[in-house]
Amino acid sequence: MRPAAVAGMFYPGDPGSLSEELDELLGAVGNFGPRLGFPKALIVPHAGYVYSGPTAAHAYDALAAARGIVQRVVLLGPAHRVPVRGLALPTAEAFATPLGGVALDRDALRALQGLPQVVASDPAHALEHSLEVQLPFLQKALGSFTLVPIAVGTASVAEVAAVLELLWGGRETLIVISTDLSHYHSYGEARRIDAATLVKIAGFATDIDHEEACGATPLNGFLAVASRRGLGIRLLHACNSGDTAGDRLRVVGYSAFALHEREEVSHEDAGAELLGIARASIESTLLGTCLPETGRFDWLRRAGATFVTLTRDGELRGCIGSLEAVRPLGADVAANAVAAAFRDPRFAGMTREEWPRCRSEVSLLSTPKRLRFDDEDELLARISAGEDGLIVEAEGRRGTFLPQVWQSLPDKPLFLRELLRKAGLPAEMRLAACRLWRYRVTKWSE
Repeated sequence: MRPAAVAGMFYPGDPGSLSEELDELLGAVGNFGPRLGFPKALIVPHAGYVYSGPTAAHAYDALAAARGIVQRVVLLGPAHRVPVRGLALPTAEAFATPLGGVALDRDALRALQGLPQVVASDPAHALEHSLEVQLPFLQKALGSFTLVPIAVGTASVAEVAAVLELLWGGRETLIVISTDLSHYHSYGEARRIDAATLVKIAGFATDIDHEEACGATPLNGFLAVASRRGLGIRLLHACNSGDTAGDRLRVVGYSAFALHEREEVSHEDAGAELLGIARASIESTLLGTCLPETGRFDWLRRAGATFVTLTRDGELRGCIGSLEAVRPLGADVAANAVAAAFRDPRFAGMTREEWPRCRSEVSLLSTPKRLRFDDEDELLARISAGEDGLIVEAEGRRGTFLPQVWQSLPDKPLFLRELLRKAGLPAEMRLAACRLWRYRVTKWSE
């Protein structure tokens, strides 16, 4: 076991504090709509969380749909402390963090040993923070996975690219490139340098130097492969330490990019498939027709949280859903559709006679994020009317309103009072005594 070397310095060493800090960093990411897919690769910074954590969180937040699919992470970062000729592998069986151990993919490591640019070097890994600081984020985002950690020293673009090509894999493999941007310039100068570097990264340049990015060597090799394979690239966030926790005299730059392979399904096709599953599931119970195939596409087999809403002649006829992604997306829609039609306690079970007058709506939920606030005024300021779905929990009771409810309850205080009432809590209950989460939805209607 390679022990955690920078826990308590770059990030909290206590498991509870670390988990809470990760939740806060991920919860602060503003663009958190639901996703059908997830990136093939990420470019992330590696400073202490107080400095680069908010930027890194934008990258790891993009992995919401990857949990249960990604089984292996190939992680490359620069060797800061020990000179290395080539790409260094550890001999350890696992890497430790305060959140637990991460097993190494020994088969993958053995497959690399025949390459002349690959060496074994435990000293290169012993104190290397560029790899370690990524692991708690990955554990929080993915749960269980195996790791291929590579500390990159002096190597050519082709040497790094050859390693990545060998490990590229399919949907089960995530590539993570760990690099900061410029180091120790004034705030204004750093912004100028980093802006040019961001353009180079977005253009798949392979001549980035170490004054522009400390992880230039693994970054250049990766960008060469990503360009050959036709990946799309998107900048998620960029800042420097002067924007977070440092002074502005000598700053370090940070960026987060997500790179995607070709989209598997369009928004329109996804909606048609999910609405078809919902209606076919209800009709299988109501009319005795065949059960729908809920896993015929890979994206339908990924965990997803959905609500199915039924209306009859424009009026609500049933609405049941899931707040957490615990079963495959297709199966979740099928189960919630049947529950909305036959088990919503507010309505009698659906009949054959009324079914032709009913319409379906499927909502795909993002991962709920905790809303932290000191008083009701702060809570009201943080809520986005018309966009946020809310979950309230207190005294063992829980309730939610989808964002669609804002159409009938556009006033924020009234929305919250009615949400408390729905959860079985007194409408006058102090919100500071409750826990709240928010989420967004993508919805499809007939």
